[in-house]
Amino acid sequence: MRENLDKQLSFTSLKWFNFFVYGTVVLFTSFFPLYLQEMGMNKLEIGSLMSVGALVSIIANPFWGIWSDRYQNIRRIVLVMLTGTLVLSQLVFQANTYEMIYISILFFYFFQGPLFAQSNTMILSYIDGTSQRFSSYRLWGSLGWALTAILAGPVIEWAGVSVLSYLFAALLCAAMIALIAMPKLDHSIGIAPLPFRGLRQIFYNPFFLCFILFGILVSIPNTMNNTFVSLYITELGGSKTMIGLAVFLSSILEMGVLLLCNYILKRKISVLLASLTFVSALFFLRWWMMADATTPLQVAFIQVLHCITFGGFFYVGTQLTMLLVPRAYRSSGQALYTLTWSGISGILGGVLGGWMYQNLGVQTMYQSGALLALFGTIGFGLMWLFFIRGGYRPPADPEDGAAEE
Repeated sequence: MRENLDKQLSFTSLKWFNFFVYGTVVLFTSFFPLYLQEMGMNKLEIGSLMSVGALVSIIANPFWGIWSDRYQNIRRIVLVMLTGTLVLSQLVFQANTYEMIYISILFFYFFQGPLFAQSNTMILSYIDGTSQRFSSYRLWGSLGWALTAILAGPVIEWAGVSVLSYLFAALLCAAMIALIAMPKLDHSIGIAPLPFRGLRQIFYNPFFLCFILFGILVSIPNTMNNTFVSLYITELGGSKTMIGLAVFLSSILEMGVLLLCNYILKRKISVLLASLTFVSALFFLRWWMMADATTPLQVAFIQVLHCITFGGFFYVGTQLTMLLVPRAYRSSGQALYTLTWSGISGILGGVLGGWMYQNLGVQTMYQSGALLALFGTIGFGLMWLFFIRGGYRPPADPEDGAAEE
C-alpha cells in the first residue's frame, strides 16, 4: 500500500515537474528577446545571442549525457542542471554590459540547453516497467508551455519586462521542489542524448543526407520566427498579452496533432515523405502569410499553424529517420536529425534572421523564410517521386514495414 502511494506521488510530481520546466523555457524563448531589446540590443545582436544556445548544445548535450551514464543518478544530475540554470539566469538578468550578458548566457545555455533531453530520460526511467505512457507527461509539458505564456503576458504587461527574472526564478524553484519530492530513482534507462557511434555509415546514405539537407532549409525560418515573432508583434502595436496569446494558440493543439499523426499516418516511407512535403508546403504558406500580416491579431492567429507545421514535421521526421537509417545506427540518426533541427538551423536562423530583420526588414525575413521552405518542399516532393518510382530501397526490416511497393 505504501509502495503504491509512493509511486502515485512520484508520477504526480513528474507531471508537475514537466509543467514547470516547459513553463520556464517558454518564458525565456518568448519574452527574453523583448528584454534584450529594452537593454538596447538591435535585431542582429539579439539573433546572435539567442543562437548561442544551439552552438553550446553541441558540447553540452554529450557532456551531461556522459555524466548521467557514469554517475547513474539522473535525478541528481537534473537537479544540478536546474540549480545552474537558476543561478546563471539571474546573472544574465543582472548583467549590465553586453560582454557580461554574452558570457553569462554561454554558461546559462550549458545548463539549460540539454535540460529537455535529460528530463525526458529521467521521466522514461521513472515510468520504465509501469503502465504509464510518456505522452501523458509530454501533455503536461505542453500545458505548462501554453498556460505560462498566456498568463505571463498580462503580468509582464503590467509590471514591465524586468519582472521576467522573478517569474523565471519562481517557476524554476517550483520545478526543483517537484523534483525533490520524487523518490530516489534506483535505475536509469541510460539514453545518451547524442550517441554518434554510426555517423560514418549514415554519411554513406545520400538519400538520408538529402532528407537532412531539405529539413535544414525548412527549419531555418522556423528558428527565425521563434526568435523574432515577439518583436514583430510589438512592432505591429501588439502588447505582451498578445504575445502570450500567440504562443498559447501555437502550442495548445500541438499534442493533439502528435496523437492524430500517430493514429492516422502509416509507418511507410512513401506515406511519410508525402506528409513531409505537405507539412513543408504549410510552412511556406505560414511564412508568406506572416510577411503580409498587418495587425498583431493576424500574427497570433497565423501562429495556430505552428501546432500543425512543427508538430507534424517533428513527428514525421522522427519516424522517417527510423526507416531510412539501419537499425544498428538509429540512435546516431536521431541525434543527427535533432542536431540539424535545433543546432545547425538554430545557429543559422538566429544570425541570418537577425541580419535580415535589422538590414532588410521583417517582411523580407519572412519572405526569405517562405522561399527556403518552398525549396525544402520541392526537395521532399522530388524525394517522394524518386522513392515511389523505385529509385531508392532501404535495407529490408520486416518490423518496420520499410520494404514497400
